[in-house]
Amino acid sequence: MQPANGDSRAAKPRRRDVVENDKYAAFIRRIIRAYARRIATGDVEALTDMVGLSSLLDEAINDAVIGLRSHGYSWAEIGQRLGISRQAAQQRWGGDDR
Repeated sequence: MQPANGDSRAAKPRRRDVVENDKYAAFIRRIIRAYARRIATGDVEALTDMVGLSSLLDEAINDAVIGLRSHGYSWAEIGQRLGISRQAAQQRWGGDDR
């Protein structure tokens, strides 16, 4: 059976593990803000390290999207959560639909 979203692959069953994503994300936000405050007190050398975290975050988002796709989430569902179109999500993270 083919999904109604136009994707030619059959959807895999979704598995949702019970995790505390909201608490985990809040913890990460606190760490990043604390790091920024520490840099703001005069540690200019650490600013380069903080900017480097941006590329790591981009890689992590890519990994998360690939994982969601492997669990059967459509580009439309991913795009909807991010406030972008299905096409925009697929263009940004799909490439050759890795």
